[in-house]
Amino acid sequence: MEVKDMRQVTDDLQRMAEGTGAVPTVSSDRMSSASLVDLEAMRLLLHGSSVIDWHQLAFEDLTQVRRFLRVNEFDPDSPEDMERLEELRSEAVDYLRRHFGYRIPEDIAEGVPVSELLLLASRRGRHQTYACIVLKVMLVLHHLDGRERLILMPVSDVQLFGLVETKVVQIVDEMRGAGLPIVEFAWSRKERDSLITKLLAKRDSIAAHVYDKLRFRLITRTYEDLAPVLRELLSRLVPFNFVMPGQTVNRLLPFSRILRDFPSLRRHQEHMQAADEINLGETADNSFSADTYRVINFVADLPLRVSQVMRHLNLPNEESEQFDPGGIIFVLTEFQVMDAATNQANEQGESSHEAYKERQHIEVKARLTRGMKGRPQKG
Repeated sequence: MEVKDMRQVTDDLQRMAEGTGAVPTVSSDRMSSASLVDLEAMRLLLHGSSVIDWHQLAFEDLTQVRRFLRVNEFDPDSPEDMERLEELRSEAVDYLRRHFGYRIPEDIAEGVPVSELLLLASRRGRHQTYACIVLKVMLVLHHLDGRERLILMPVSDVQLFGLVETKVVQIVDEMRGAGLPIVEFAWSRKERDSLITKLLAKRDSIAAHVYDKLRFRLITRTYEDLAPVLRELLSRLVPFNFVMPGQTVNRLLPFSRILRDFPSLRRHQEHMQAADEINLGETADNSFSADTYRVINFVADLPLRVSQVMRHLNLPNEESEQFDPGGIIFVLTEFQVMDAATNQANEQGESSHEAYKERQHIEVKARLTRGMKGRPQKG
């Protein structure tokens, strides 16, 4: 792998996994407590679909709502953060009334707190439809605000990547401390030469479409540990509403396998949204990967608080105020998740990174010389 600033964390679990095979796996108990919203989030991630296509949420209580808000970097106990959500709701309602003539019920428009709005979007009825519509527009407005805020900030990719690395490392450490068998954890930043090669190889050769400038790689002890680790990532770090649609490459864990391996979760099936109603679509693929290469690869826009970035930059208070310290920005981040046996198999033959790069280089040379009568000389 051609990377810059590569770091890797391993522990005795890796050596044990490669030894006798007597290492205990994560028990089914960890998945048996998974909620309906956990399952819906995992399905969205594994398929790379969009929450905008959902017609219902799946929150059962305020505890789940508060967890969701925290993963999105909103503090449910902060009056300022809750006021920001109210401002987004007001803007969303105004947009829907002006452009589409929707008659949004008053309790949806302003009556109940936003946390209650998320619960209404999870309960069947007329209010659910309007709550979902308003929340979808709020999501888009929030994302646009974060992107615009980032453009205005005096911060480089290198600085942002450092902050994201700190955040992800802390949470993965917490997951491992809680017993999640992540036997290998590494992160990297793509080198400039690798970016150039990738853009030359891609049909849509636009730098904004490169999503793996910052990548995290998690290896679980066994295949059965994949689902619990994904669940914890979505519970602690990755907002399912900001998983990038159409960018998941899942050649390892079909969602149906989760329901098969953890029978207790089938109690949620009848309450899940029908696949044909929410446009699950198909996962993406990489034309240079071997047919035997197996991975769960997804991209998410991870939220960061502006105040955290400002502290990192050591900006004076009067200067930092113009960037809205209470706001949130987003950083595109790629994740690769696989089990130890799959990782070992991926390093062999046509699945290896060396073979991948060779196929990529052949395509780049073909595109650079296409239509030319002579071949350029090397050296």
